[in-house]
Amino acid sequence: MFVSSQAPPNMPERRDPVRPLLGAATCFIIYWVVWNLLIPPIRFLGGEMVADTIPLLIAAALASTLGMMIFESRGLGDLGFSWKSGTARNLLTGLAFGALGALLLIVPAVLLGVARYQRIEHADVSLPAALFMPALLFCGAAGEEILFRGFMLQYLMRGWGPWAGIFTMGALFGALHSSNPGASPLGMLNTAGFGVLFGIALFRSHDLWLPIGMHFAWNTILPFLGADLSGLTIRVTEYRLVWRGGDLWSGGKYGPEASVAASAVLLVLFVALWKVPLRKGEAWLLDSPPDSE
Repeated sequence: MFVSSQAPPNMPERRDPVRPLLGAATCFIIYWVVWNLLIPPIRFLGGEMVADTIPLLIAAALASTLGMMIFESRGLGDLGFSWKSGTARNLLTGLAFGALGALLLIVPAVLLGVARYQRIEHADVSLPAALFMPALLFCGAAGEEILFRGFMLQYLMRGWGPWAGIFTMGALFGALHSSNPGASPLGMLNTAGFGVLFGIALFRSHDLWLPIGMHFAWNTILPFLGADLSGLTIRVTEYRLVWRGGDLWSGGKYGPEASVAASAVLLVLFVALWKVPLRKGEAWLLDSPPDSE
């Protein structure tokens, strides 16, 4: 009697738990090496904020590109990064979601008296710097999305299934923010929640531009509303938010992302993202079966 080594046609193919992890780890190591090499010269040439954003984007794009080339013989555009029909709508939807979330976090707190604005004397801000800051914040948001929701997440989703990949990368996203100033358990939990939210945005749209839009709008609106961003103080106006009450409401030094209000906003965004109609993009690792190489 001969037993076939191939699974019957009706049975799903068993997933390989090691190869996805190897691919994601390879991508992250490439990113880490390139990022560390780029930071010193770019900091010297452009200053701290430029060094916080440009090396991240370059290293993430290079690492994801090499990951796709090594493991799939494809390019960065196949990760849902190319511009196609419907991409603009997804990007605008992401921008709207990110802006809405930031406004829901700050405006009610100001109206209820939980926070108030205070003018900063001798604030070192200028119009050119304020106009240039969104460009840097876009580079930072795009870099984080390409890194965390690009090759690493999509390769894990393809090998482990969507939810295992999304929650794994969401946890990593939160953990890697633990060294930010003022990091707290609630702040890390909320940050991981945003990582999951952006992962779901990718899962629903197969398009990196949706989470990039959400991430960029969130990161841009908060500083312009005078709030700290993940422990970083980015001054673009002459006003800052001063919070009343404890860290549970203000988020402490990490900023309002570490507050219970941010947890509530996250829930609203989860529900809204799951309901909103989206245009489906093209992401090779999500659209093709694991054996189509």
